[in-house]
Amino acid sequence: MTQMESREAIVAAVRALTAHNLNRGTAGNVSARWNEGFLVTPTGLAGDEMQPGDIVPMAMDGSWQGARKPSSEWRFHRDLYAARAEAGAIVHAHAPFATALACIGADIPPFHYMIARFGGSTVRCAAYATFGTQELSDAALAALDGRCACLLANHGLLVFGRDLRHALDLAVEFESLCEQYWRALQIGRPVLLPDSEMEVVLEKFRTYGQQV
Repeated sequence: MTQMESREAIVAAVRALTAHNLNRGTAGNVSARWNEGFLVTPTGLAGDEMQPGDIVPMAMDGSWQGARKPSSEWRFHRDLYAARAEAGAIVHAHAPFATALACIGADIPPFHYMIARFGGSTVRCAAYATFGTQELSDAALAALDGRCACLLANHGLLVFGRDLRHALDLAVEFESLCEQYWRALQIGRPVLLPDSEMEVVLEKFRTYGQQV
């Protein structure tokens, strides 16, 4: 992709989050790895107003170019790209069901085998820290150890993928799982899959889908 194509793809992803009801207004942010740094959405700008020229190029030292200020959450984007070579794009959203579960502050257990889609037998909830801080980035990276998705306590969801399409797909799937877990909790206590079964499923997910 050229830089302009990446900018256009980020804007399309932001609008797709709204279309999938994962985000509303100016909440959330999206980025994609670019050269030695990354491109990230600007702070405080709604998706329906955002244009490719609004996307902010950032370097790994935290500097940026252009007229727009970057997302206040640029630190966890920067730190994730530095720590996880497989991360090509990142999505953060205040999706309704994920955010509701994040406000409980607990990990999502193996109530469904698709939990393994995100790299482990649980999806962790990162400890709470003020938005935009290094403390939040540190907590998010700890929760993402061995995973590609986590909850951010009292905040929302965070996922990364190999590219924007993959990251968006994972965000949609994760919110769907959060909804299923939330609904199961309304009925009773979900039956959890044992560690032995999750180990089998995790191995199957190593070659799941189109490995491109």
